[in-house]
Amino acid sequence: RYLRTLYLGLQSRWQAEHRRRHFYWRMMFESADISMLRLLEAFLKSAPQLVLQLSIMVQQNSIEPLQGLSASASLVSLAWMIASYQKVLRDSREDKMPMSYKGAVVQILWHLFTIAARAIAFALFASVFQLYFGIFIVTHWCIMTFWIIQGETDFCMSKWEEIIYNMVVGIIYIFCWFNVKEGRSRYRMCIYYIITLSENAALTILWFLYYDRKTTSDFDALILVCVVSSSFALGIFFMFIYYCLLHPNGPIFSHRSVGCIFRQEPPPVPGSPVEAVTSPPRSLPRTTGGEREGAPGERDSCVPVFQVRPCAPPAPAARAPRTEGPVIRIDLPRKKYPAWDAHFIDRRLRKTILALEYASPTTPRLQYRTPGAPQEVLEYETTV
Repeated sequence: RYLRTLYLGLQSRWQAEHRRRHFYWRMMFESADISMLRLLEAFLKSAPQLVLQLSIMVQQNSIEPLQGLSASASLVSLAWMIASYQKVLRDSREDKMPMSYKGAVVQILWHLFTIAARAIAFALFASVFQLYFGIFIVTHWCIMTFWIIQGETDFCMSKWEEIIYNMVVGIIYIFCWFNVKEGRSRYRMCIYYIITLSENAALTILWFLYYDRKTTSDFDALILVCVVSSSFALGIFFMFIYYCLLHPNGPIFSHRSVGCIFRQEPPPVPGSPVEAVTSPPRSLPRTTGGEREGAPGERDSCVPVFQVRPCAPPAPAARAPRTEGPVIRIDLPRKKYPAWDAHFIDRRLRKTILALEYASPTTPRLQYRTPGAPQEVLEYETTV
């Protein structure tokens, strides 16, 4: 996958002007896949290793240099992958504002300190209550998995694939917050961090009451308790810094931070059939931040990002639907995430679309299943 991403990146530089955008977005989707796989690998492998290493350090009351280096690398990799995936995901979606590097650094610090507090609390409790720690982890994972399923995520093509995906994400929720649903997440995030704070406090207090006084002094135990509490507090502090100053959509507490990317489009004008542009452009430049934000006062009334014609034409002309040219009919309802269309279609129908594109003088069109008339979108609307 890394080699393929490098190949697509080079092709996006070497190809002709009208083909660069095509290879660029294929590279971005490959990069998003890699980041997701690395994220799952980190939390399925590095996170348990981190808890195990910290638990051994607490039991032995000593830290070897190589042991500390390994634990630090595991902790940094977890925070790094969360922030990296969030940045790559935003960069691979044209309906999202890109994340700045300052925001990515602050997000790394946010997850670094919250995961550190979580892992240390786990290690302290596991060093004394091994069996109960296993029961606690399984219980927390089940609760988080059911919570995610109840949220009705929409990432996979079948119900059982979605459940398996939710079960894997539930493992991430053991250690940190990971947003898996579109829309406002502040309330879900607050609930999660309240639960996490309560669990960290309970685990640390139970360890402080029952730890082995022969191997750990009272002063060292007090320092560990302070480390857990201060680390979690620092993580929450950087989280507020990110959302108040560096969030791509603007300050979360501002009345202007609510965008309208996912607002419902106005209904079509009666008598105006679904129409496709006869000669669509082969590529579109990415919308800049200034164009997305618009002038002051226009943020609450902006039009959808993926719009290639006016929502309500001033003088609609009665035309017959265009029938010439290849049409690819997809027996699925169109998802509300524009990038999902590009990703799914690019995966499943890449060869067909490319063959039709080179064999026909007109651009292939796509039709999704809808309750009424077929919903038709253009080739470049899905960046295929």
